[in-house]
Amino acid sequence: MHNRNVSLLARDRAAQSLDLQTREPYKTIDSAHYAVARASMAGHSQFKNIMHRKGKQDAARSKLFAKLAREITTAAKSGTPDPAMNARLRLAVQAARAENMPKDNIERAIKKASGGEAEAFETVRYEGYGPGGVAIIVEALSDNRNRTGGAVRAVFTKYGGNLGATGAVSHMFAHVGEINYPASAGSADAVLEAAIEAGADDVLSDANGHLITCAFESLGSVAGALEDKLGEPASVKAVWKPSLTTSVDEEKAATILKLIAGLEDDDDVQNVFSNFEVSDAVLARLTAA
Repeated sequence: MHNRNVSLLARDRAAQSLDLQTREPYKTIDSAHYAVARASMAGHSQFKNIMHRKGKQDAARSKLFAKLAREITTAAKSGTPDPAMNARLRLAVQAARAENMPKDNIERAIKKASGGEAEAFETVRYEGYGPGGVAIIVEALSDNRNRTGGAVRAVFTKYGGNLGATGAVSHMFAHVGEINYPASAGSADAVLEAAIEAGADDVLSDANGHLITCAFESLGSVAGALEDKLGEPASVKAVWKPSLTTSVDEEKAATILKLIAGLEDDDDVQNVFSNFEVSDAVLARLTAA
């Protein structure tokens, strides 16, 4: 485990980051009648925007649940359908629960594996470079490697990237487990103590929450032990954490985000990881709704 003081220092630095300023409220510049008309139009537009965003969020959540279900079914099919006896399935279920996937959906995905109706999916990893030479790792579950590989390559090409061979960029990352808890889960000291007892490697705590890191191989057991102590986590994920980052300007960052979004939109793609680095201000502008 990293020195506790390092974690607390990271927390203090994160807490000093500036919040984005909110936009000033609408100000009238002409007659009261004009102001009322503009306010009415703005209200209608705002309602449409809210409904549009909700529709996009619902569609994104539906796609997320479909991908989580595919991993659960594949994990259950690869071993026993009992999460207690199947480490991969236990991790898949923990990840699904952390994303608030309904219990019925989880059970249905597990039963699908034993019902003989499940497709035969295999885990595939793609590696390549995006604009500015940033490294990108794509994890997929595919029942047709040619289709998935072609689709992934097309997205890389569309946004100025290059798909390489397996192993081309993974040496720039560490494969680890990450468990997220909200700040309300406990104090930094309490979470640190729970993480140590669970066998985690590191904890970073700030005003937004607690990020617990552990070895990939022990993610299931560490997440289970933490859940006993702290309750259900906000997320449980196996991630490729960059050990070497690449700084890019705003223009390249915008293209990289489009590339990643294009990859994530593919039903076969489960996760996308990259080592690009931009300032918080640039990222806020690029991801603003």
